[in-house]
Amino acid sequence: MYQDTFEEEDLAAEIELVTSDSYHAEDPLDEEYVDDGTSHPLTSIQQQVLLQQQQYATAGAQIPDGVKNFIGHFHRHILDNNVYELHSVYENSFNKLTEKYFPKSTWPEPEYIAPLVSDGGCLSSPSFPCLFYQVFLTLYRELYYRHIYSRLTPTIEHRFHSYENYCDLFNYILNSEGPVTLELPNQWLWDIIDEFIYQFQSFCNYRNRLKNKSDEEIALLRDNPQIWSCYSVLNVLYSLIQKSRITEQLLVSKHGGDMQEAAGEYGSRPLYKMLGYFSIVGLLRVHCLLGDYTLALKMMDNIELNKKALFARVTACHVTTFYYVGFAYMMMRRYADAIKAFSHILVFIQRTKQYHTRSYQYDQIAKKGDQMYALLAVCIALCPTRLDETIHTHLREKYGEQLSKMQKGEEGIPTFEDLFLYACPKFILPNGPNFEDPNAANLNSEPHIHHSKIFLNDVRHQITIPTLRSFLKLYTTMGIDKLAAFLELEPEELRTQLLVLKQKSRQTRWSSGTLLEGEYVPTSDLDFCLKQVRQMVFLSQQYY
Repeated sequence: MYQDTFEEEDLAAEIELVTSDSYHAEDPLDEEYVDDGTSHPLTSIQQQVLLQQQQYATAGAQIPDGVKNFIGHFHRHILDNNVYELHSVYENSFNKLTEKYFPKSTWPEPEYIAPLVSDGGCLSSPSFPCLFYQVFLTLYRELYYRHIYSRLTPTIEHRFHSYENYCDLFNYILNSEGPVTLELPNQWLWDIIDEFIYQFQSFCNYRNRLKNKSDEEIALLRDNPQIWSCYSVLNVLYSLIQKSRITEQLLVSKHGGDMQEAAGEYGSRPLYKMLGYFSIVGLLRVHCLLGDYTLALKMMDNIELNKKALFARVTACHVTTFYYVGFAYMMMRRYADAIKAFSHILVFIQRTKQYHTRSYQYDQIAKKGDQMYALLAVCIALCPTRLDETIHTHLREKYGEQLSKMQKGEEGIPTFEDLFLYACPKFILPNGPNFEDPNAANLNSEPHIHHSKIFLNDVRHQITIPTLRSFLKLYTTMGIDKLAAFLELEPEELRTQLLVLKQKSRQTRWSSGTLLEGEYVPTSDLDFCLKQVRQMVFLSQQYY
């Protein structure tokens, strides 16, 4: 699955991937965009489009020149499939302009920016079909609505229209006659899948908060169950995987073959290949949000985490993959594997931190890293394990107090709960509430509470283990009655707790194969056996 230690060779390769996506020194916003297209007679349809755009032109007259230049360059690079320049425009220019002009307001509506690019597109160049003009607007809308979700509070209309825009984009990619010629940077392709799932997650929680919603909003939600439905989201992700044949490609690569052998007509194109690959990671996330951790890990069957995998090309995807793999392991009580997953990616984040500071996603990566430290603290409390020295130091700095509290029996339960609720994903209910019930409960928090109760129930079964371990580590042999006296327990109750400790100290641990496979082995540094005849406990310390 992944290496026991983070190999320097792999780290250097992944750092190179991170640094290769650095910003351009020159900002294309400083250049004036000039379209050199040749004029052609307009058809009646084009005249109607032109008339409509002229109406929008008045409203869009106040668009800053820097934004106009950005739109022009953005449009040109989309048409030319210039991925290298588009990467700079997408990661650098868009975010700089957002900070300068739209930190607390929306970008210009798509209808207002349409006249800025129409002269070089649908209306004047017969070699450029209107379809591609609409594709550009669809991509702009994707950024437009993502900005609203990121900086503002989306309305129900924004949520509906964003869903419809994603439908337009995916229909174009999946249902066109043959593979489309569109090419986008890997970072943007990941962000499309990531944002698609985020908005689905956000809508599910929004839909279940009926309190303070107007009758009109409730009616819209009730009458449009297909909007952001769980089925439609899963259908898109599975369709992208199937269309790209990425599963077959990964299987061939896993056995040492060339991925192109199984790529097919669609999978041989970077757009389909990377969207299919990112959809696998997206399904890992969605199934975790739904609470199906086995199916979540099943999605990763053909992705080897100990190789220089494709997810390492995009840092956000890299971090997301290990976060959800680690969380799924934790919820399946495979704490040793969860610790290894969290430790692996936290070492990577720490060693490449200097490069992340230049990324517009730095804050997201930093927050996800802090959440993984919280989950790591929980796992260490339940399954004590030696860590990388750097990770151990940072863990003590961030959560040293909580680690101590979690060793104090029942007093530590609230700490377990607080860390879990802070660091867990925002679970979702796939089905909406009963809109006919005026007294419907506020359901948006129930998934968190439900999964928290499941986790805490397992914690309570082993809450006395830290105290019991601390006594056992002081002796090599000890009588049951004597140990019971120290712990102020009845001998029978102590015997039961010893059996619980014995059972909890053995877990399924990955060694090879898929993520769900593993061997049932001891994972604790402490082992013991009970001798019924002499009522003695014999102990030995081991290290795994």
